[in-house]
Amino acid sequence: MKRFFRSGSFKTLVVIVAVILLGVIFAAISRNASTPLTSAVGTIFSPLNSLASTISESLSDVSASFRSSTLYQAEIVELEQQLEEKRKQLADYDELKKKVEAYEKFYGIKQKNEDFQFSYGSVISKDAADAYGSFVLNTGSNDGVSVGDPVIYGEYVIGVVKKVNFTTCVVYSILDPRVNVGAFESGTKEYGYVSGDPKLYNSNLCKLYGLNSTTSIVKGGIVCTSGAGGVFPNGLIIGEVEAVKSDEVSSAYYAEIKPFCLPNEVTDVFVITSFAGQGEGEIKE
Repeated sequence: MKRFFRSGSFKTLVVIVAVILLGVIFAAISRNASTPLTSAVGTIFSPLNSLASTISESLSDVSASFRSSTLYQAEIVELEQQLEEKRKQLADYDELKKKVEAYEKFYGIKQKNEDFQFSYGSVISKDAADAYGSFVLNTGSNDGVSVGDPVIYGEYVIGVVKKVNFTTCVVYSILDPRVNVGAFESGTKEYGYVSGDPKLYNSNLCKLYGLNSTTSIVKGGIVCTSGAGGVFPNGLIIGEVEAVKSDEVSSAYYAEIKPFCLPNEVTDVFVITSFAGQGEGEIKE
């Protein structure tokens, strides 16, 4: 027991008790509820309180930031949905615009040729395996389309229907060597027929065959359908003369023609399903 009273622990305890008693006495005298001990403790722990307060505020800011991020994410999703809807509306508008333009182009020729019956069609695919770029329209026998019907864009020749299904048809373009169209040059009234040439296909040119060596056709002349054979009506525009040449083997003269409306540039066309003189003089294959 004596050893305990002499120990450092006992002495430390005495000092602590003495300090507490002095604090109580001082508080009683000054009538202040804050003792030196509590003040000292407050001084010691004040930085910790400030740190705790700062951490609490930071956590509040983080929580607010999380809430803001959630709101921002919701707004982004909503804006993306609105953007997608606008894109769909724009696509619908572009499709309608093209359709209106096609009808406007055809309206003029329809006024000049009241006997024309037609079916509107859009290009829905192209045959990548076909060397001459045949393409498919979303109109077929259900719409009155038949093999041999001419395909136009406004007053310009695009090609001719070669295969027909119930709701679709396959079109060979005016650049295709498998297509023959009776034609004439409007300035000289010289007649022949227009067909594609394998060597000229990639240059977007076709040929007006059957010219005489004394031909008066020159560059810039306009070539139109003659109506011969009953496949195309008379007066549709095919293209412009680029050059007049002679074949090295046969010495026959021909004109290279640049179509005014290239088949690979159109997406909306009309098929003429009926016209006066259709099929007259046609040579069956």
